[in-house]
Amino acid sequence: MTTDGLVIRHAALNDVAALSTFARRAFHETFAADNDPADMAQYLAEAFSPGKQEAELGNARRTCLLAEMNGVLAGYACVMDGAAHEAVAAVHPVELERFYVDQRWHGRGMAAQLMDAVLRVARGLDGDALWLGVWERNAKAIRFYEKHGFERVGAQTFRLGSDVQHDDVMRRPL
Repeated sequence: MTTDGLVIRHAALNDVAALSTFARRAFHETFAADNDPADMAQYLAEAFSPGKQEAELGNARRTCLLAEMNGVLAGYACVMDGAAHEAVAAVHPVELERFYVDQRWHGRGMAAQLMDAVLRVARGLDGDALWLGVWERNAKAIRFYEKHGFERVGAQTFRLGSDVQHDDVMRRPL
């Protein structure tokens, strides 16, 4: 497979249903095997409901990009303008809140193209640093982010249902 046919575009309010479904599935596929089913169900219901997605897409500080392969949603990324973190040295930080690519597209270049689009958006916001939190046990994602210039600068907690987990905070200059 190649990424011919890939279109990366800004999400709109009419994308809420598709984004909610895709985001829920992508998160579940990525993390369900390593987490308690009850915690996973609670988090999915809270984080990826259509109402939550609509509110997020309606936030003027948030930009969500959709990666579509031949018209089918295959990945997405969301950035938050001006989101600061104590471990991130920046005058104008931009947070990469979410970054997911359908597993069948892993290793085929789609994630790199989506990351390039994220970097363009962050620079367009006049950001000087892009940062993210990634689960400390997600070695594959950490390697991907390191490949794209991110370095670990700190840590934060993340609550998945009743389970408090630990994320690495990673940063890259823009």
